[in-house]
Amino acid sequence: MRVKFDRYKDGKKKALTMSYDDGNHADLRLLDIFNKYGIKGTFHFNSGRFSDWTVTPEQIRECYVGHEISAHSLTHHFMEQVPDEEIFYEVLEDRRRLEEICGHPVCGASYPQGTYSPELAEKVRMLGWRYCRTTHATKKVALPDDFVLWHPTCHHKDPDLLTYLDKLRKSSRSLAVLYVWGHSYEFDKDNNWEIIEEFCREAGGDPDIWYATNIEIYDYVTALHALRFSVDRSLVQNPTATDVWISARSTYDSPAGAACIKVPAGALVNIAEEVRKHESEEQ
Repeated sequence: MRVKFDRYKDGKKKALTMSYDDGNHADLRLLDIFNKYGIKGTFHFNSGRFSDWTVTPEQIRECYVGHEISAHSLTHHFMEQVPDEEIFYEVLEDRRRLEEICGHPVCGASYPQGTYSPELAEKVRMLGWRYCRTTHATKKVALPDDFVLWHPTCHHKDPDLLTYLDKLRKSSRSLAVLYVWGHSYEFDKDNNWEIIEEFCREAGGDPDIWYATNIEIYDYVTALHALRFSVDRSLVQNPTATDVWISARSTYDSPAGAACIKVPAGALVNIAEEVRKHESEEQ
């Protein structure tokens, strides 16, 4: 069997995720736009600065449903410039407060001030941040090599934003993902809400794209790579609680092409049997 990790949820090959920092009141207008077009957002909060940005814990519970609540450190320090004790407090106290608000573990983040170091990345990984976004734009539609150094594709003000969307749609890359980041208050400051409205209108409603939060992508890719295969790849077992999809074919040059196979959470799937069914139907 020839198996490939090239499918997201529901067998889709492409994903879009959006990421916004600081928890400003402008998030509420942005959420309305996301919800209108079926876009998923991840919102990163400094739980020690709610009074600065005017988003309240009550609004987080009520208005961000269907999106991700994520961390951004307690008070927005340059964390690579402070002692370990302060890093630990900034990360763990922010997580604790956010978890009290949303009622579930908060395991994702973006680096405050956008600054980081390899040493800081290892420390925040130890403290429970499963992924952490930087502000370094790659201009690529690709997954990160390391999720705690997750570089986005671009900022929403990038003049090539719609070009990257077209690049995503045309990409033949396995597990292509377009990652856009910013601050919602920038739309007020720059008086350019039409940028995000146009982007979401163009991006939304595509049956080939998985609209996902940051943590959903992390969880899915982690589950995908946790699959256990028999030596000949004829059997696969999913030990996780997440359904995943893979591509498989009997040979690299099979005329029937690859079968898209769902591997349900906790299930054992006979890949060879699924491929035989697919190739028989294609003949």
